[in-house]
Order: sequence, then structure tokens, then C-alpha cells
Amino acid sequence: MSLRLLLVAAFAAVLFPSLPASSSAAAPAALGINYGQVADNLPPPQAAAVLLRALNATRVKLYDANARILTAFAGTGTDFTVGVPDNLLPRLATDPSAAASWVRANILPHVPSTTITAVTVGNEVLTGTDPTMLRSLLPAMESLHAALAACNLTSRVSVTTAHSLAVLSSSFPPSAAAFRREVLPYMSPLLGFLAKTGAPFLVNAYPYFAYKADPDQVDLSYVLFEAAGVVDPATGLRYGNMLHAQVDAVRAAISRANYGKGVEIMVSETGWPSRGDDDEAGATPENAARYNGNLMRMVAEGKGTPAAPAEPLVVYVFALFNEDQKPGPASERHYGLFKPDGTPAYDVGVKAPAISGWKGSGNGNGTSGGTGLVVAQGPGGADGVGPGTGYYTVSAATANKVKRRRRQCVESLLVAATVLAMVSGLCWP
Repeated sequence: MSLRLLLVAAFAAVLFPSLPASSSAAAPAALGINYGQVADNLPPPQAAAVLLRALNATRVKLYDANARILTAFAGTGTDFTVGVPDNLLPRLATDPSAAASWVRANILPHVPSTTITAVTVGNEVLTGTDPTMLRSLLPAMESLHAALAACNLTSRVSVTTAHSLAVLSSSFPPSAAAFRREVLPYMSPLLGFLAKTGAPFLVNAYPYFAYKADPDQVDLSYVLFEAAGVVDPATGLRYGNMLHAQVDAVRAAISRANYGKGVEIMVSETGWPSRGDDDEAGATPENAARYNGNLMRMVAEGKGTPAAPAEPLVVYVFALFNEDQKPGPASERHYGLFKPDGTPAYDVGVKAPAISGWKGSGNGNGTSGGTGLVVAQGPGGADGVGPGTGYYTVSAATANKVKRRRRQCVESLLVAATVLAMVSGLCWP
């Protein structure tokens, strides 16, 4: 067994040297997008890739480990977070072989050609009421971490989970925030795991919910990043938007739980619906455009929160597409930046390329009519200087280069996988 372990470590070092480290603290600011799939009319992943490129989004978060999507993005350099559904947690928590099987089936077939840097275990589990799920969360995370360690992947793929703001007993002023008393028995050891493994704390933060609940009292300009702001009386820090206040409330709660310095905070979901029911105040295309447009500019500028201004805040916008099969109020089906046909749900300042050749639920041929992909670009020109137009075109030559890189990565992976399969009983049966 010791020889096998040495061989696995040696070949894994060859197989995964170019993957980025799981911690994004040293990574440049980049826009993240949640790629939900609760719909029956979405285009195939190749079309989604075009739209993500138009947004200049280099991080994608899935709620599963969809093999079709991960394969389609091989060789693109897109940073993926994949998800383990809630219903698998009890088994992962009690059966180590289940975690190893999940890693073999959902991670190993895709790395390193597709960049996977995190696995989220469940979603908002600690604000649920099922005691089995509450008890299973951390053991399931530990089991997956051990399975990744057996494949020499823990320096590349972190294990974490996403929380709603309901884990807090209060959120304003930010400096006074704390975790709910009933959550602490589960949260404290979980924070210890995150600090030990270097994984981020993920929070789903929606200022829209605060405005929807009390539109007469909550300042719309404050939640849309357009206010002079409010001041935390204890720290004197001024908050020009509610999202930053929510993130720093989580930061204060983590510090109060004595795990403040070792845990990065990422916004795993935030967004604004472009449509809602009659009683859903503020759910309009205009407000969605203002919220997400201002949010994207903030991310592009690499801004941190008032309590951590030097740490660019990593944000995942919810969501790429409107999802017509989501239950609940109308707003749930209208968080998308794009409609399923690829047209913008509203104007956020992005020139979206046509994906008419990829209509339907994934039966497109993967080709488009045009000379290249229109990609969002900053205030400079395509070469980074001059006024520019805000957009540039990726030529066919560049697209072919990406295809060659993808093919080379896949070929290397197949060779390495064959060798690993022969020498290791840990990552392959």
C-alpha cells in the first residue's frame, strides 16, 4: 500500500501541477455566475459559454456536478464550483466509500482539463429543521475532504457549504452581528474545519429580500448601490450598500466565534429578479439592471467591504438564465441575466452575442454564424489602452487555439488516468 501511495502522489503531482490553488485570496477579482438548470428550455453548455464570455465571467457555480457542462468547458480555464445535493449528505456522513465513489464519478473524470476548485456540500443546510441533515453536514464535508486527499486533490479542490443570512441572529449594525444560538453547536466546528482546510465561508446574500419585506422603510437606493450610505455606530465605518453590510455582519459573527482571521468570505449567491408577483415590491427589469449592473462594476473594480477593503470580494451572481421550472413566487423564475434563448432579460451594459443556433434544451450543433464571440471588455481598448468601445471580438484563430488546448488536455488526462488506474486502488476501484 505504501508503494501505491507514493506512486499515486508522484503521478498526481504530474497530473495536476497547473491547477490553481483552491484559495482565491491571492486570485484577481473575477465575476462569478450561478448556472442553475431548473428549466426545460435551456440552451446547451456551449451556448452558455458564449454568454459567460460576454459577461467576462470566469467563475461558475453549479448546484450539481453536471458532466455535460464540465466536459463542455474543458480547456477554457473557467473556474468551477460543483455541488453535492442535500439528499446525499446522510450517506456521505456515514459511509466513507460513498464519498470516494462520488469523487471518482464527479471530479476525477474532469480534472485537470476542467478547473474545479471547490465542492459545496448541500445548500443552506444549517437554516433547515431536519436534525439528521444538521448532524450530517460536517461529517459529510470531512468525508469528501478525505476522499479528495486520497487523490492528492485537497490543495486544489476545497470543500465548503453555502449559508443563508438566516444563520445570523441580527445583521445590523454589522459589528454587532452574531450567529443564532441554536446554530452555533453546528457552526463552530464547521468554522474550525474551514479554517483548518483553507476553504471559504459561503453566504447567499440578497438585499432584495430586505426591500421586498419592507419597501416603505428600506431605502431602495441603498440596496441598489446608489446611496450615500449608513454608518455603523460602533466602528464608524460607512456602508454605501446593503450587500457590504451583510457580508461584514457575517465577518463579525465569524470573529465572535473565534475563527475570524483564517476564513475568507465569498458571496455564493446574490441577485435581483426582473419580474415578480403583484405583492413582490421592486421586482422590475429597471431595478434588476441597476442592482446587477452596479454589482458587476464593483466586482470589476476589485472592491472589498468597509471592514476588509484590501480583500476583493468574490461574488457569484444569481443567475445565468431564467429558470421556468423553479417553484414559488414569480420572482423565483426571473432572476436570470438572460432568457433561455440567449437574449438579455434586461440591459446590464453587456453586448450579448446571438446564440440562435443553439436554441432548445441542448440539441444545438455548437456552431454559430458570425466571425467570433463578442466579449465584454473594460473601459480601455482591446489592448488595454485608449478609450475603446467596451467590447472586442475573439477571432476564429483564438477559438481554434482554445480547441487545441482542450484536445491536448483531454489526451494528457487519458494517459495519466490509465497509469493511475494501474497503480492506485484509492482513486479507482
